[in-house]
Amino acid sequence: MPDSRPLSTIVIVGSSVAALRAAETLRQSGHEGGITVIGAEAVMPYDKPPLSKKFLSGDVDADRIMLRRPEMLEELRITWRLGSAAVSLDTAAHEVRLADGSVVVWDGLILATGGQVRTLPTVPMTGGVHVLRTRDDADALRAGLCEGTRFVVIGAGFIGLEAAATAAQMGARVTVLEGAPAPLVRGLGAEMGAAVAAVHARNGVDVRCGVSVTGIVEREGHVRAVTLGDGTEVEADAVLVGIGVTPAVGWLEGSGLTLRDGVVCDANLCAGVPGVYAAGDLLRWPNAMFAHVEPDMRVEHWTNAAEQGAVAAQNLLAWSRGEDQTPYSAVPFFWSDQFDARIQFLGRSHPDAEVTVVAGSTEEGRFAATYVLHDRLIAVLGVTMPKMVMPSRALLSVPTTKAQALAHFERLKNPPAPAR
Repeated sequence: MPDSRPLSTIVIVGSSVAALRAAETLRQSGHEGGITVIGAEAVMPYDKPPLSKKFLSGDVDADRIMLRRPEMLEELRITWRLGSAAVSLDTAAHEVRLADGSVVVWDGLILATGGQVRTLPTVPMTGGVHVLRTRDDADALRAGLCEGTRFVVIGAGFIGLEAAATAAQMGARVTVLEGAPAPLVRGLGAEMGAAVAAVHARNGVDVRCGVSVTGIVEREGHVRAVTLGDGTEVEADAVLVGIGVTPAVGWLEGSGLTLRDGVVCDANLCAGVPGVYAAGDLLRWPNAMFAHVEPDMRVEHWTNAAEQGAVAAQNLLAWSRGEDQTPYSAVPFFWSDQFDARIQFLGRSHPDAEVTVVAGSTEEGRFAATYVLHDRLIAVLGVTMPKMVMPSRALLSVPTTKAQALAHFERLKNPPAPAR
């Protein structure tokens, strides 16, 4: 067994759920040395899914979305370096440089800087034009939403559609603009994306797909309309650019790490340099459960980030002790609340997957569907059908044929009568 490597100071770059779970796991696993958390935002860790839902609507306040109570954070004995982003990494010198010019030295490092919002060069960030990634973003957007607001969402991904649903429930007049033929094509495929679009249409949201945004009309420093490729204009008092995120890895250029739409790691979440691990939205790794779908993947969802934060911490400690590490292999899972629909998705979609509705119907807006590739189940989608989705997670962790999957759903729909 290799000699142990003492970790007097572990640095976690990032301050959201992956970072917090890493810090908690370090303490729970017996690390008594220093833990320093570096975050660009000057606030303690908070939950981001509510930003496009109940926090945006004002139904919950900032205190309600904090990930942990202050006394729980104090017990972790963390040195917080918040309000100054990491700008560079020197893996040879074991140094992280911050925007304020200071340098933080580490013995072990966990990268968890997440993602950063994409913007459109044709849509300047003038008054009334927003992105939605942070609490400040949500505060600014909420200030521009009220009864009758003409709200235009550019991009029909999950964040955009959640914000559209929230704004519509606040009384705004909402239009969603999407370049693809249906919403959520990358995550759900065109057919199921269209079924989700129908949820919005039933609730008065104007979803327009297959359109291009070429610019905005601006007067007196505030947006007035969004212009489309065919020359038409969509009037707007507020605009959300919700076209997705890119992994926040620009600060790692020149670090020696392999960057390819994220930080490329091995199955143990090691970033290729001893003592450096990654977790969350910025991580690309080989997920053994889905090697038949894609050789490696990057997942932008809360459950994945939390689980990876814990595994990265455990493997960093195992490396320091010269012990075996644990590969991270899991069934990706995400959920989204839009109007009265709860959308749940297990697994990974693929453009060539065969999609079959196995319960309910898309017309009713309440259904479950399977995704099958080369006669193997690769994903399950449920819209307001939690009892069909969650019991199916085990099927995705092992080879399951289409016939086996269909039989499983038949049993869920028609459970055997209890024995007398």
